[in-house]
Amino acid sequence: MHVNLLEADVTRLMMILFSIISTTLMGVGMIAALTMGYDTLNPLLVAIAIGFVAAFPASWFIAKQITSKG
Repeated sequence: MHVNLLEADVTRLMMILFSIISTTLMGVGMIAALTMGYDTLNPLLVAIAIGFVAAFPASWFIAKQITSKG
């Protein structure tokens, strides 16, 4: 199975960006939950999980924009 070089570059860049974006979004989610008064474990874990999941499409979109020929 042949993988396009551009797709491999986008995937590699996405994984690098994901490590930065995911920690940022998880931190934002945690701070938002704490400022709204949700200071127990379950709401914090939900906020962190939402940030983690949201980082996947954000990383993909940013990696696509960086590598576009546009």
